[in-house]
Amino acid sequence: MRHRNDHRKLGRTSEHREAMLRNMVCSLFEHGRVTTTIPKAKEARRYAEKCITIGKNCLAADPKFKLRYERQAMQALHDKHAVKKLIETVAPTYTERKGGYTRILRAGHRLGDRAEIAIFELV
Repeated sequence: MRHRNDHRKLGRTSEHREAMLRNMVCSLFEHGRVTTTIPKAKEARRYAEKCITIGKNCLAADPKFKLRYERQAMQALHDKHAVKKLIETVAPTYTERKGGYTRILRAGHRLGDRAEIAIFELV
């Protein structure tokens, strides 16, 4: 049974997994789409949606609270350029949207190991 199992481990240590997801979301914000495996895309979707919500909160916040949300985004992404792009270009496009900022499209199988490949992109 999978009771109280919150996330996929993806065959990595927790530090490696968190860094991989963080880098994947930064690449998503930079390029708009990322090609990866389906389990990685499903885990990165959770991370990306939380980051976009932080960016939306930064846009809607009073000026005295903007720094708070910028720091939260920096804590989640660890990349100044990705945080800047998140707040300036990505988050404003989703101000009217309540959720579902990303899309996962199945794209066949990888040649080497037949892993299912997905295109993970912003809506």
